[in-house]
Amino acid sequence: MSTDEREENSQSQLVRVYAALLARAGETQVEVRLDATRRACELLGDIHRAAPTITVTGTNGKTSTARMIDSIVSAHDLRVGRFTSPHLHSVTERISVDGDPVPAETFVRVHDEISPVLDLVDAELVAEGRGRLTFFEALTILAFAVFADAPVDVVVTEVGMGGEWDSTNVADAEVCVFTKIGLDHQAFLGDTLTEIATTKAGILNRSIDPSPAPNPVAVIGAQTEEAQSALDAEVERRHVVALTEERSFRLLDRTRAVDGQLITVQGIRDVYTDIFLPLHGIHQAHNAALALIAAEAFLSDEDKPLVLDTVAEGLSHVTSPGRAELVRTGPAVVVDGAHNPDAAHVLAETITEAFDFDYTVMVLAMFADKDVLGVLEELHRSADVFVVSEALNSRALDAHELAEAVREWVDEDSVIETPDLNAALMKAIDLANNSGATSPGIVVTGSLHTVAEARLLLGKEE
Repeated sequence: MSTDEREENSQSQLVRVYAALLARAGETQVEVRLDATRRACELLGDIHRAAPTITVTGTNGKTSTARMIDSIVSAHDLRVGRFTSPHLHSVTERISVDGDPVPAETFVRVHDEISPVLDLVDAELVAEGRGRLTFFEALTILAFAVFADAPVDVVVTEVGMGGEWDSTNVADAEVCVFTKIGLDHQAFLGDTLTEIATTKAGILNRSIDPSPAPNPVAVIGAQTEEAQSALDAEVERRHVVALTEERSFRLLDRTRAVDGQLITVQGIRDVYTDIFLPLHGIHQAHNAALALIAAEAFLSDEDKPLVLDTVAEGLSHVTSPGRAELVRTGPAVVVDGAHNPDAAHVLAETITEAFDFDYTVMVLAMFADKDVLGVLEELHRSADVFVVSEALNSRALDAHELAEAVREWVDEDSVIETPDLNAALMKAIDLANNSGATSPGIVVTGSLHTVAEARLLLGKEE
């Protein structure tokens, strides 16, 4: 079989496996439980305990922070398995080994190897009158199986939703990382920051075990007062050591640089100076500080700091697709998956700071279950014109309904409706090219699904 034939076969098998996963309850059909995931992991040989784990929760910045932790730890000659969500183009992106998505062939092979156990657990659940393993539960089990198969030295997991009952929480994390907590998924997590933060603090739990591991270290990024108070209460109740931004560590300085920024971080054991971060925005600088402290907590012994050159080498290779990502020039097109007010606020700041646009076209397509007005409140001042569209997804908000929402914030002449994202991008490029501006720019946002579709249409990803 030729290389092309082998690749075609791997992709066709991947389609089969992905269809099997999608046949399960979707990611918005959450089961508030851990026992089902744990049961499968135990039957597979305690794969959730095959390597020490760093877990990342929060509302925004989780994926970027997880990728930065991966890069720093990998630079220290450790093999890292990373589990993040959602994916942009292929489900294999969610499970990474050595910094790259696991090959389709491995994804399929390991899934087929664990399928009998998934079927067994499904049967047990149904016999108890409960739902089968969900898509996210099955994918979490698959991720741990891939990491055990590799094998890896360290696992970095991103919580899918919440923390306490998220399926990733079957692993007893040695370091628990909290990015900024905001309002999102209120139907599952609660209507207040206190409720949401308390649920996310559930990753600080330890499994019931005859010889339990020491309590984890909590590494907490900058929070609102309400969220911080809730985390402080949980840290105290659980008797956990907490390293909190502005108390234990801080971002000391940052300066804009070509294709990124230089940052200086006061760590727990040293000051790490002038580290190049190839990402834009103050939020990514704070994410990098958080990732550095998480790596420091995981890797350092007593008072020995990390080696600056090694940290710098790790962060210099960080990428974060779909997060303030420049995917085209002439005119410039930036894509960002902002889908809630906090993320939209960060995007607005980043556009102003990192990109010198003197005319901005905002291409917007969102999901119906998101806080559309909250997002628009943050973004409406950042664009000269909005091109409104609809993503190819069953959860997408109707383009006309979204356009009407935008018109509540800007002049009617500044809102253009389009039937699909391809038409929206063509219109946006035409507007930018004919604006007469010296440095026009296009920003595509509203959800990661919107970003993924735009990247495909722009030829960023085949």
